[in-house]
Amino acid sequence: MYYQLRWKTLPGLRGLSCSEFRAEPTPHPDPERGVAVELVSEAERDALVQALEQQFATQRFSNTAAAFEAVKSSVFDWMARRDRVWSPGPPGEN
Repeated sequence: MYYQLRWKTLPGLRGLSCSEFRAEPTPHPDPERGVAVELVSEAERDALVQALEQQFATQRFSNTAAAFEAVKSSVFDWMARRDRVWSPGPPGEN
C-alpha cells in the first residue's frame, strides 16, 4: 500500500524542526506534496514514523527546503536498509 508522509516544520530559537510525522494511506501518491512510500503493513508504517520522530527530534534546519530534503533522504535510506534486510538472495542460496 502507498502512504503519503507528512509532517510539521516549525520555527524555533535554534532553527526549524520537523515533528508530528504521519503516514496516510493513499491510492495516488503525490511526491509534490510530501514524500510517498510503498509499505507492506501498518507495522512497517508505524516503524518508519517512529524512526523519523526519533531521528528528527533534535535536528534543526536553516530553511524548509533543507528540512524537506533531509526527511526525504532519511526515508529513502530507511527504505534501502529495509530492502537489504528483506530481499531474498540469488536463486540457489536459500
